[in-house]
Amino acid sequence: MHAGDVGSPAVLEALAAVAPVVAVRGNNDRGPWAAGLPATEIVQADASRVYVLHDLSELDLDAAAARIGAVISGHSHAPKIETKAGVLYVNPGSAGPRRFRLPIAVARMRVDGSHVTAELVVLESGGG
Repeated sequence: MHAGDVGSPAVLEALAAVAPVVAVRGNNDRGPWAAGLPATEIVQADASRVYVLHDLSELDLDAAAARIGAVISGHSHAPKIETKAGVLYVNPGSAGPRRFRLPIAVARMRVDGSHVTAELVVLESGGG
């Protein structure tokens, strides 16, 4: 799952060579290629639903009431995992070029039935 700011269709093609890809459009995704990316996506993973969007501040539903197990967002590029009202919120960070002084990171999620966990995987620590 990719939470936006993809950069180019080549990124999605490279990811698709590894595994199926679900991606949403980020604020830096522009042009005809990006127009086909949705703003949000819901992914069924085992018995859990995962809501993917770019900017968490644009979440327009109560994830717990909607029985969402996890919300994945990007935008800030700051890796973070937290649980609120029983819903796992994951910002995997950015695996592309360094943003600000943030680490280059991704998140690994595991789904077992309706139980969703995640861990941050730092590929390179923050600069500075």
